[in-house]
Amino acid sequence: MKIKDRLALYFTSVSTLVLLCVLFGVYFTFKKIMRAEFFVRLTDRTMVTAKLYLEADEISARSLDKVRAQYLIKLNSEVTRIYDSKNTATFIGDRQQYWTSATIDRVRKSKKLAYMDGERQVVGIYYKDNQGDFVILASAIDYGTISRLDQLWKIMLAAFIVIFISLLISARWMAMRALRPLSLFIDEVKLINPANLDLRVKEGKNKDEINLLAQNFNMLMEHLEHAFVLQKTFVANASHELRTPVTRLMMSAELALLQERSKDDYRSSLESIIEDADNLEKIISSLLTLAQTDLDYSHASNQVPVRVDEMIWALKEEWMLKEGADKFILTIKALPDEEEYLIINCNPTLLKIALDNIIANAYKFSEHKAVSCILEVSKRSVSISITDQGKGIDPQVKEHIFKPFFTSTSTPAQAGTGMGLYMAAKIITLYGGKITTSPGNNDGSTFLVVFERF
Repeated sequence: MKIKDRLALYFTSVSTLVLLCVLFGVYFTFKKIMRAEFFVRLTDRTMVTAKLYLEADEISARSLDKVRAQYLIKLNSEVTRIYDSKNTATFIGDRQQYWTSATIDRVRKSKKLAYMDGERQVVGIYYKDNQGDFVILASAIDYGTISRLDQLWKIMLAAFIVIFISLLISARWMAMRALRPLSLFIDEVKLINPANLDLRVKEGKNKDEINLLAQNFNMLMEHLEHAFVLQKTFVANASHELRTPVTRLMMSAELALLQERSKDDYRSSLESIIEDADNLEKIISSLLTLAQTDLDYSHASNQVPVRVDEMIWALKEEWMLKEGADKFILTIKALPDEEEYLIINCNPTLLKIALDNIIANAYKFSEHKAVSCILEVSKRSVSISITDQGKGIDPQVKEHIFKPFFTSTSTPAQAGTGMGLYMAAKIITLYGGKITTSPGNNDGSTFLVVFERF
């Protein structure tokens, strides 16, 4: 059973129970009031009878019967008797005993008695007169109340049926209205699949349980999306960064096996392989560190003091070997005398990967023309500017270039995994830096990396 049906059923059941209690309360209260009122009327009847028959001595019994019949409205199935001290009916023309001596004695003992005899209501009083001690009993059937109670029962039954149906319909409507955000939530959840984990459900404005459920679900989706992207980025990062050192290892081994060599040549080849393997181990460790810190943005582990100028010189030497001596132009401005201003606390392998990816991106999109790098260090910041001679960045894609798996070209020579700049921005941000790009133009693009000191 759906929640809305259960809610409608619960609400209707409780409301129906309350309604039944109210209706039965009204019915029995009305019945009790009408019965008490009729008892009062019967009591008045006995008192009037006592006044007529016992205190009007000078009037004959026949005259009293005539006055009683003329001025007292006879009740339905009314029976009235006056009993003397011997429990014998007297005064009234009808001498039938009607009530037993036990009942008469009960009245005489309790002085006043009122009870139900089936549908008949009976009232008895003990009356002491100069003529003797008498018991007066009167009874009648309150057909008017019985008829009213019957009509009331029918009205209440009809009202109950109408109210029950109204409650059932209104309860279902209220349940559907109250759970409408939940239905919308379910419909939105159905739209989410592995291809669009960035979708989020609407949280709404009401601070209720459904809103809390939507908030927690969105938080869960953020964790899942982050874990999914982390998995893909780690694979892409590994394939992106491990390809070059693995290729160098294979080439060194193949060259060593290509022909017979001397011991010194083999030693040199093995040392080169060990160096490349050591570099590969550092890259793998750094990628694992990046993946681990991606899970927790609050800290970055394995940080050591690194001189940024030494790292830039090392990058210059590597890229001059790859692209040519005149293809990497390094300019250093305002180099301070104090070494502390040249220090950045970071993982050196990760920072080198970040800067290396930016430089590689500059060569790729400038068709391997010269790339210039400007290092400027001050007491307040360290800035590294890398400029290429390509066509520049299209303003429409500028805000997307640091997103994972984004590529802005379909040219096979320039196509990549879309992870280089994303990983660079992630690493630089991880160590408190900022990376920005220049507006797109036909004179190339400039990537500016700034580490500020506060």
